[in-house]
Amino acid sequence: MKYFLSVSFAVYLPIISGLIALLISTFRTSWKLYLVKFISIFTSIILIIWSLLLLSYFDRTTQELQFVEKYLSIPKIGFEIFWGIDGLSIYFIILTVIISCIAKIYSIFVIKKDLVKFLLCFLLLESFCIGAFSTLNLLVFYCFFELVLLPMYLIIGIWGGKNKIYASIKFFLYTFLGSLLFLISLIFIYVHLETLNIIELYSASDNFSLPIQKILWFFIFISFAIKLPLVPFHTWLADAHVQAPTSGSIMLAGVLLKIGGYALIRILFPMFPEINCLYSKYITYLSSFAVIYGALVAFNNKDIKKIIAYSSVSHMGYVSGGIFSITINGVKGAIFQMISHGLVSSALFLIIGILYERNKDRDINNFGGFTTTMPNLSFYFTLVLFASVALPGSSGFVGEFLSILGIYQENIFAGILAGSGIILGPIYMLNLYRHVMLGPFKKNFHIPDLFKYEKFLLMSLVLIIYILGIVPNIIFNVITCYVNNLMSFFEVL
Repeated sequence: MKYFLSVSFAVYLPIISGLIALLISTFRTSWKLYLVKFISIFTSIILIIWSLLLLSYFDRTTQELQFVEKYLSIPKIGFEIFWGIDGLSIYFIILTVIISCIAKIYSIFVIKKDLVKFLLCFLLLESFCIGAFSTLNLLVFYCFFELVLLPMYLIIGIWGGKNKIYASIKFFLYTFLGSLLFLISLIFIYVHLETLNIIELYSASDNFSLPIQKILWFFIFISFAIKLPLVPFHTWLADAHVQAPTSGSIMLAGVLLKIGGYALIRILFPMFPEINCLYSKYITYLSSFAVIYGALVAFNNKDIKKIIAYSSVSHMGYVSGGIFSITINGVKGAIFQMISHGLVSSALFLIIGILYERNKDRDINNFGGFTTTMPNLSFYFTLVLFASVALPGSSGFVGEFLSILGIYQENIFAGILAGSGIILGPIYMLNLYRHVMLGPFKKNFHIPDLFKYEKFLLMSLVLIIYILGIVPNIIFNVITCYVNNLMSFFEVL
């Protein structure tokens, strides 16, 4: 059991499985594709079991790191394999393995071109995301922070839509160039402090003058804000989502965006508490603006994928606002909102993907009447829509409410602005539902309802969304110790 619960096991297993699948694909047998599919899904099932066992053995009463592993240290460059799990990281790891499994199952039924290579990209992506959420070394985190770009770049560039090359290059360059600022900061920090251990760096910011701290904070913030993304660093997101295959959009919205928010809390927040306090007012205003901006752009769009993409921009505004409210409620809400959004946005992109596969169309004006032709899809769409607009009883309500409460505690006017998203969200989502599901049926051909595997995937996501909404302490009992410890960095300021 000790070795099975090892973080190294979870990081390396998808890579090994991917290489085995690639090797099997070279065999001249008729069953090789079935074996590759089995390996891919079996890996996901093993990782889900691993993550749930990790949660069951996790001590919720301590703020200390658990399941710690250290090896392969290279002091000259500050490199060290340092894995550790705490209240912040554990649910992001669980989110990663669940969303990866759902995306891979859907891919197996939908992707027709080079499925083996597609699944290899997904296995690598899964490994890199688990690594990013588990490492406590800044250089290793940077490596994973960058490595996640490569498989997603290939997923968009090879299996995407007609403008896939433009979207994939824009996605890669935008996020890569932003990450260079992070790399510059990382090098500067190591040259002056001779450590890249994230825990040791928490108490190291006092070694820099205030102007240097501001520059480092700005560089790192821009890098993470692009990945989140926060307005005005969001322009790559809509193109990436529109051109990505459905599974790519599920993984992008469900997991990759969360790395930016996770990094803000894990790295930027405790490293520069004084600078965070200095700029918190401005970031909460910017976040509140992002909530409104994303909602308005979503309402004015006719492309169903772009509507969901801009809804993500709006929802991520709650995350950054909650974090920079520097309140316990705000940070708890931001963490919960990221997990909730990962599930809800994945379900929405899955629904949109199912509609696109049936119709080969994304213009909402060309839809209508699907409640009669696809009643099962309509049912799940309704439940997911309720979660997206933060209906009480869903996970969306808990995250948004606490984030807004935290913003309000920090700045009343910014809290009121962020709270307007509660009104704007239902406007654009109900408008989408009205165009797609209600009214007369506009197609002149038969469209089948959900297949069994689609129903299973949506049912799984919806169950988790509403279980977390009804029993949010499933998450709060785990993250509370971490958040309380995080807030201690600001008590003396």
